[in-house]
Amino acid sequence: MTLNRSFWQGRQVFLTGHTGFKGSWLSLWLNALGANVTGFALDPLTRPNLFEQAQVASVVRSIHGDIRDFPRLKNAISECAPDVVIHMAAQSVVRRGYEDPIENYSSNVMGTVHVLEVVRQLKQSCVVVNVTSDKCYENREWLWGYRENEPMGGRDPYSSSKGCAELITTAYQRSFFPPELIAEHGVALASARAGNAIGGGDWTSHQLIPDLMRAFLTGQPCLIRNPSSFRPWQFVLEPLRGYLMLAERLTENGSRFASGWNFGPVDADVKSVSWIADEATRLWGNHASWSLDSAVHPEEARALKLDASKADAYLHWRPVLPLQRALTWIVEWYRAFQGGADLRQFTLKQIERYEALAQNGC
Repeated sequence: MTLNRSFWQGRQVFLTGHTGFKGSWLSLWLNALGANVTGFALDPLTRPNLFEQAQVASVVRSIHGDIRDFPRLKNAISECAPDVVIHMAAQSVVRRGYEDPIENYSSNVMGTVHVLEVVRQLKQSCVVVNVTSDKCYENREWLWGYRENEPMGGRDPYSSSKGCAELITTAYQRSFFPPELIAEHGVALASARAGNAIGGGDWTSHQLIPDLMRAFLTGQPCLIRNPSSFRPWQFVLEPLRGYLMLAERLTENGSRFASGWNFGPVDADVKSVSWIADEATRLWGNHASWSLDSAVHPEEARALKLDASKADAYLHWRPVLPLQRALTWIVEWYRAFQGGADLRQFTLKQIERYEALAQNGC
């Protein structure tokens, strides 16, 4: 259920996308575990952002770079000589994929090719976790969760780019890094598909929790696009723990664990957008409110759920922070921001609290 802390002591980790929301949380956690982290990413896309608020640059070797810049990426990975590569850099917003498809595909498709090609060319033994998305699956609006062997797909640019990233991972694995020959090539490659990660410090545009928190902080009602849509919501540290546990297993037995993995919440935490908005409104208080955004918006999936049975059975990973409690932690984080708290220490304290929950298995 929990991490092997001794595994990460002194481990060389190359993390793309470390300036993003999830990347900032993961950078802080890896540093707390004793890893030596080299981060490679563009500057944060929002102001404010967790990377600066939590002073993440002070605990990682931070390299400004674009994963579409192959020579710079190759040089950075070569200098790091990583034991573990976690690829998280991406264009991560469905709506932005509609607005700029070229950026979307060049980042999410060719960016993935570049990371894997660097690993191939350098011929250094390591494990690689390629983080994609729950939206990589061909969404048929099913009521049950998608399993790892379901077809890849995507009806919008973002979703299809993540499906492409999964196909690229499979192609590189079969062509260059076959699990049964890991003793020869030394690379254990897996992909991780996670549900909607939510937590403090997310300021991304057109995302539910950031939109709600921005509105509440300014005393304005929040406009909600698709209140009846269902998503696999989970606290940000849940999938991050899955990525780290997967990296540990890949190091121990790459031939067994080099495949695709879902990290999603229990069925009870697959909730509608309106449920999240109502609960966040109640927790915030102070006359917080939301209303329906009646404007026309690009199409998004209405129902999406992951089946994480494989991660439970083989990695012994399962969620430990129920959604309702996660929302409480999130509101506490943004209240701390509002009150001028030390956000690095506050974020680290939530990581400690979460680790204690994982240790106890509840």
